Amino acid sequence: MARREEGFTLVEMIVVLMMIAILSTIAVGFNRQARERANDAVAQTNIRVAAPAIAAYQVENGSYVGMTVPVLQSSYSPGIQGIEVLSADAAGYCVRSIAGTSIWYQNGPGTSLTTTSCP
Repeated sequence: MARREEGFTLVEMIVVLMMIAILSTIAVGFNRQARERANDAVAQTNIRVAAPAIAAYQVENGSYVGMTVPVLQSSYSPGIQGIEVLSADAAGYCVRSIAGTSIWYQNGPGTSLTTTSCP
Protein backbone atom coordinates (compact mmCIF):
# COMPACT_ATOMS: atom_id res chain seq x y z
CA MET A 1 0.00 0.00 0.00
CA ALA A 2 1.57 3.27 -1.18
CA ARG A 3 1.49 6.21 1.14
CA ARG A 4 0.44 9.46 -0.45
CA GLU A 5 1.87 12.71 0.92
CA GLU A 6 0.54 16.09 -0.08
CA GLY A 7 2.07 19.48 0.50
CA PHE A 8 4.85 21.71 -0.69
CA THR A 9 8.49 20.85 -0.86
CA LEU A 10 11.11 22.99 0.79
CA VAL A 11 12.34 24.23 -2.60
CA GLU A 12 8.84 25.36 -3.57
CA MET A 13 8.46 27.24 -0.29
CA ILE A 14 11.81 28.99 -0.75
CA VAL A 15 10.90 30.02 -4.31
CA VAL A 16 7.60 31.51 -3.12
CA LEU A 17 9.30 33.39 -0.29
CA MET A 18 11.89 34.79 -2.70
CA MET A 19 9.16 36.00 -5.03
CA ILE A 20 7.34 37.68 -2.15
CA ALA A 21 10.59 39.36 -1.03
CA ILE A 22 11.27 40.70 -4.53
CA LEU A 23 7.74 42.03 -4.97
CA SER A 24 7.72 43.69 -1.55
CA THR A 25 11.07 45.38 -2.29
CA ILE A 26 9.64 46.81 -5.48
CA ALA A 27 6.49 47.98 -3.67
CA VAL A 28 8.47 49.74 -0.94
CA GLY A 29 10.49 51.60 -3.59
CA PHE A 30 7.36 52.80 -5.35
CA ASN A 31 5.82 53.85 -2.04
CA ARG A 32 8.88 55.94 -1.12
CA GLN A 33 8.88 57.68 -4.50
CA ALA A 34 5.16 58.38 -4.26
CA ARG A 35 5.61 59.87 -0.79
CA GLU A 36 8.42 62.14 -2.02
CA ARG A 37 6.32 63.35 -4.97
CA ALA A 38 3.38 64.00 -2.65
CA ASN A 39 5.55 66.03 -0.27
CA ASP A 40 6.87 68.07 -3.21
CA ALA A 41 3.32 68.76 -4.37
CA VAL A 42 2.18 69.83 -0.89
CA ALA A 43 5.12 72.20 -0.40
CA GLN A 44 4.64 73.78 -3.83
CA THR A 45 0.90 74.14 -3.32
CA ASN A 46 1.40 75.87 0.02
CA ILE A 47 3.45 78.58 -1.70
CA ARG A 48 1.05 78.87 -4.64
CA VAL A 49 -1.91 79.29 -2.26
CA ALA A 50 -0.08 82.12 -0.50
CA ALA A 51 0.92 83.92 -3.74
CA PRO A 52 -2.34 85.90 -4.23
CA ALA A 53 -2.27 87.07 -0.61
CA ILE A 54 1.37 88.12 -0.98
CA ALA A 55 0.50 90.09 -4.13
CA ALA A 56 -2.46 91.71 -2.38
CA TYR A 57 -0.25 92.67 0.55
CA GLN A 58 2.22 94.38 -1.82
CA VAL A 59 -0.53 96.26 -3.65
CA GLU A 60 -2.09 97.48 -0.42
CA ASN A 61 1.17 98.40 1.33
CA GLY A 62 3.40 99.39 -1.58
CA SER A 63 6.15 96.96 -0.52
CA TYR A 64 6.68 93.64 1.21
CA VAL A 65 8.12 95.19 4.38
CA GLY A 66 6.36 93.85 7.48
CA MET A 67 4.83 90.87 5.67
CA THR A 68 4.42 87.88 7.99
CA VAL A 69 2.35 84.73 7.84
CA PRO A 70 -0.04 85.88 10.62
CA VAL A 71 -0.63 89.17 8.78
CA LEU A 72 -1.32 87.33 5.52
CA GLN A 73 -3.68 84.91 7.28
CA SER A 74 -5.64 87.56 9.17
CA SER A 75 -5.93 90.16 6.40
CA TYR A 76 -5.89 88.26 3.13
CA SER A 77 -6.34 84.50 3.31
CA PRO A 78 -6.94 82.41 6.43
CA GLY A 79 -6.21 79.27 4.38
CA ILE A 80 -2.50 80.01 4.16
CA GLN A 81 -0.54 77.30 5.93
CA GLY A 82 2.82 75.58 5.80
CA ILE A 83 4.86 78.57 4.67
CA GLU A 84 7.47 80.69 6.35
CA VAL A 85 8.43 84.23 5.35
CA LEU A 86 12.24 84.23 5.42
CA SER A 87 12.69 87.81 4.23
CA ALA A 88 10.58 90.69 3.03
CA ASP A 89 11.82 94.10 1.90
CA ALA A 90 10.68 96.89 -0.39
CA ALA A 91 11.56 95.03 -3.59
CA GLY A 92 10.87 91.38 -2.89
CA TYR A 93 10.43 88.47 -0.54
CA CYS A 94 11.55 84.94 0.14
CA VAL A 95 9.14 82.28 1.38
CA ARG A 96 9.80 78.65 2.23
CA SER A 97 7.52 75.66 2.56
CA ILE A 98 8.51 72.37 4.16
CA ALA A 99 6.48 69.18 3.75
CA GLY A 100 8.09 66.01 5.03
CA THR A 101 11.59 66.05 3.60
CA SER A 102 10.70 68.40 0.71
CA ILE A 103 11.73 72.04 0.98
CA TRP A 104 10.68 74.57 -1.66
CA TYR A 105 11.39 78.30 -1.93
CA GLN A 106 10.09 81.26 -3.86
CA ASN A 107 12.22 84.36 -4.15
CA GLY A 108 9.65 86.77 -5.48
CA PRO A 109 7.95 88.44 -7.03
CA GLY A 110 7.51 86.72 -10.35
CA THR A 111 9.97 83.90 -9.92
CA SER A 112 9.33 80.19 -10.15
CA LEU A 113 9.52 77.77 -7.25
CA THR A 114 12.86 76.16 -6.57
CA THR A 115 14.55 73.81 -4.16
CA THR A 116 17.48 76.24 -3.88
CA SER A 117 17.34 78.59 -0.93
CA CYS A 118 16.91 82.30 -1.53
CA PRO A 119 20.06 84.42 -1.74
